[in-house]
Formats: sequence, C-alpha cells, structure tokens
Amino acid sequence: MADARSFAVAGGGPPQPPPPVARGAVGWARRHLFASPFDALVTLALGLLIAWLVPRAFAWAVVDAVWYAPDGQACRAATGACWAVVAEKHRLILFGTYPYDQQWRGAAVIAIFVALIGLSSIGRIPVRLRLAAWGAGASAGLVLLLGGVFGLSPVGTHLWGGLPLTIVIFVGTVAGGMPLAVLLALGRQSEMPAIRAVSVGIVEVVRGLPLLAVLFVVSLVFPLFVPPELSIDKLVRAILGMIVFFGAYAAEIVRGGLQAIPAGQHEAAKALGLGYRLRMRRVVLPQALALVVPALLNDIIRAFKNTTFVAILGLFDVLGATKVALEDPAWVRHAPEIYVFIFLLYLLFCLAFSRRGMAIERRLAARKR
Repeated sequence: MADARSFAVAGGGPPQPPPPVARGAVGWARRHLFASPFDALVTLALGLLIAWLVPRAFAWAVVDAVWYAPDGQACRAATGACWAVVAEKHRLILFGTYPYDQQWRGAAVIAIFVALIGLSSIGRIPVRLRLAAWGAGASAGLVLLLGGVFGLSPVGTHLWGGLPLTIVIFVGTVAGGMPLAVLLALGRQSEMPAIRAVSVGIVEVVRGLPLLAVLFVVSLVFPLFVPPELSIDKLVRAILGMIVFFGAYAAEIVRGGLQAIPAGQHEAAKALGLGYRLRMRRVVLPQALALVVPALLNDIIRAFKNTTFVAILGLFDVLGATKVALEDPAWVRHAPEIYVFIFLLYLLFCLAFSRRGMAIERRLAARKR
C-alpha cells in the first residue's frame, strides 16, 4: 500500500491494466495488414488488384475454358484456356519418346516414386526400413524402364523421357550426391594436407562453374579422354555431372553442420575410446546433419528442379518433352496452358518435399525438447 501511495505521489498514478489485445482474425489483420498507414495502403492496393484479377483468371481457367477438343478447332474460337491440349499431349509430356505401348511401365515408376514419398512421411517406420524401401523402389524402377528381364522388352535409355526420366535423374543425383557431400565435407576438415587440398579443390572449382558447364564437360569433353570401348551412356554421364554439382554445394552445408558441433562432443567420444570412423558415424554426423536439415532440403528441391537442364543434352525430361509437344502446329498457340500444367506438376512435388522437411524439423525439435 505504501508503495502504491508513493507511486501516486510521484505523479505516476496507480498501476493500470495492460491495453486490450485484439485476437482472432481481426487481431491478426491489425498486426500484419494494417499495422501502419503505409501497410494499410499496400493492403488496400493489393486487395483491389486481387479483386480485379481473380474473377478474370477464374473465367479464363474454368468458365470460358475448353476441356475437350480432339482436333483443336473448338479452342480457336474459345475466349478462355484450352485444357484440351493437356489431354491431347499428356502422354508425350509425361513419358516423352518412351514406346507408346510400354508407357504403363513409366506410369508404374511414377506410382512407385509417389508411394515412396508417402512412405517416407510416416515417422513410425524406422529409417533403415525407409532407406531399404527407397533402394528396392529404385531398383524396381530401373528394371521396369530398362526391361530385358521378366518378359519385359528392352528399352534403351535414349528412348527414356518425361517424368520417369526426371525421377531417375533426381533420385540418382540425391542418392549419389549425399555420400559425396559428406566425404567432401569431412575431407575439408581432414588433418591430411593432400586429402584436404583435393576436397577444397573439387568443391571450389565445381561451385565456381554453372551447372550447364558441368553438364557439357561430362557429356562432351569427358568422352574425348575415354577409349571408345569404355564409353559411358549419355544418361549416366548426365547423372554423374548432377551428382558432382549437388555434392559440391551440399558439402558446404554439411561442413557448416560439422563446425556447429561443440568440441566437447569430439572430446567425449575420444574419451569413450571411439575411433575416427565410429566417432563420426555415431556421434558427430547425426548431430551435424540434424542441424542442417532445412538447408539440405533446399538443395534437394533445387536438384529436382535442376533436372530440366538435361534437355540441352538431348534428354527429354518433362520440360524437354513439353517443348517437343509444342512443335505440333495445331496446338502451338496453347503453350501457356501446358506450362501451367508443368508448373502445377513441379509445385506438387516440391510441396511434398517441403512438407516432409518440415515434419523432420518438428520431430527433431521435439527430441531436443
């Protein structure tokens, strides 16, 4: 009581309750959309733009759109989108130049890939079992695409295309690039000068080159130094280039995680008598990789999108097959609709990877708590 009186005498008055805070949608809007006059102005301007754009986009994409036009005649007089081009060219877009009567094998590869993504999202399944499932799924996909066994007709890699080819390149890039990234990151921290110099050289040279240059080197320059009898398939060379490029960038991410591990972890592992390999495998690397999950996920998503660069080597991935599909004069004017379809396809897969990464982050944060 004396403290309150002295506070009142000092001219401050009695303590007041905190001001009311708006909650719910109104409170969120005040904090994020109308926090200042400038924010309010920007919000109103964007609101008017959205109100003008959304109805027109909906009318173009749905109301005035043409969904079926086998010869393309109905699309010429339409004022909206022509989604019939997707229905007409979807097999070429999704499977490229793969033999028409065998495209069910490409569809099976896509289904296996989607199922593996769904399986990886189930946290209760042990990591080793999920890795084994990915290995079995990748092997089954290669058998389906290559053929030559189990009564399947053989199909050369020069006929692969579309989404199955994108999946093969992506899975091969990540499966080969992650071990390379770990080796390069450990090599940069090695106490052996030769190993450290080689690791630094590979990482710095590859990171200083654009992906197109790396692909050109492995596809056009590398065969010049190899005897004809030891020539490597063009698809394999492209995957090797993608692996080296991905590994060089991911190595710096892994190295950042290794540097974030306190020195006490190394000392405690040494005190327990653990050797270098066991110390890295059991103590250091699990903690380092857990710290850099968000950054690694960004590189994995970028690797999925980087598969479009193989089109310059004559490999018809989804984007390359789309360009071939647009060479038909009857449908060439409807390129925006096809590219919207490709955009949604990539968005779907990238969102799946992103959501999976967020689930891993939440689980790691729960373990830490």
